Parts: sequence; C-alpha cells; structure tokens
Amino acid sequence: MPTRVLIADDQALIREGLTLLLGQYDELHVVGAAEDGEAAVAMAVELQPDVVLMDLVMPGMDGVDATRRILSLLPRAQVVILSAYADDESVFAAINAGAAGYLTKDSGGAQIRKAIETVQAGGALLDPLVQRRLLDRVRAHSKQPHVEPPHELTHREVEVLRLISHGLNNHEIAECLFLSEATVKTHLNNILAKTELRDRAQAVAYAFRYGLAEEE
Repeated sequence: MPTRVLIADDQALIREGLTLLLGQYDELHVVGAAEDGEAAVAMAVELQPDVVLMDLVMPGMDGVDATRRILSLLPRAQVVILSAYADDESVFAAINAGAAGYLTKDSGGAQIRKAIETVQAGGALLDPLVQRRLLDRVRAHSKQPHVEPPHELTHREVEVLRLISHGLNNHEIAECLFLSEATVKTHLNNILAKTELRDRAQAVAYAFRYGLAEEE
C-alpha cells in the first residue's frame, strides 16, 4: 500500500508544489494539505496519514505544537519537518515534540522522498545542514567542562547510540559491531527506556547534546 502523506504548510504554492512533487512517486499518496497547525491536527485525525510533512512557522498553532498534538492522537504516525529554519532552537523543539525527520526547504524531491521512506520504516533522517549545526554545538560544548549523561548507559549502548547519530540503520549497526539485528534492537530499546526518549530522532538529539556522537 502507498504511504499516506499529509502536507501542512501555510503557503498555498508550497502545498500545491509538494502535492505535485510527491504525486510523481507511486509509493506515496498525498491524502490532504492543511494550511495551519489546527487544520493539520483535524485532518490527521480524519485522514489517518502515515507521515505528516510539517512546516514549523504557521499562523495559530505552529508546527511544533501540531506535531506534539498529532503524535499524541496518532502514536503510529511519523512527522517530518520541512522548514526554512535550521537554528538550534527550532531543531531541538521539533525533535523534542517527536518529529522523526528534519529537512530544510532547500531539499530536493529525492531527499524528501527518502525522508518519508526512512521515517515510515522506523528510522530518523536529518538534513546535512541540521546535522552540521548539531556537530558545531557539540564542539562548542566540548570546550566547556564535560557533563556526563544523566543516565547509566553501558559501553555497548553508547556505541549503538553513536552509530545511530551517524545515520546508520539497525542492519548497518549490526554489521559494524558484529551483532545480530535483534541484539541491536534490544540495545536501542534499552537506550530509549533508560533515557525516556520516544524514538531514534530524539536519541540522535540526546547523543549530540551529551557529546556521544563524536568518536572517542
């Protein structure tokens, strides 16, 4: 079955452009387009999309609040942010709200398609510019006194978390660490349970926040 996609953006031109763009792919089906956050929530409940492509800055309810509300009502849905902004505040607010992907509006059709497919499969995808800003933030924090993560992660869990932050999926992590995919999944579940994080995207933000994304 095609992946059901809901678009939320306050600019009609962008909504129409994304609808036409995604309509080229047989595996994607745009079920609706909302002009603000409140409409996005209402349409998500009605249309039950698999993935919501969400702008951040919209009148009334913004993309962060809409993301949080949609995921509380539809926990199996995934949200990919598509925004003109890639500042730290916007990125972390979106990830903390539960977004599994974050792209800038400079992204091409292939990248948007890949993001939708990745989050639908349970992964996370961040725009290279967003990852770069997160790395810069890590380097800035590294010049300050080191802060230990507030959770007791094992050495293996830290290794898995580091590879997740580098964009690897469970199969690739298993190959790197010579583990089974089932074992990698167990480590990921333990990480999420210990840190009380929702998904891989929040795990990536956690890794960058505490300097676990960089090689030792």
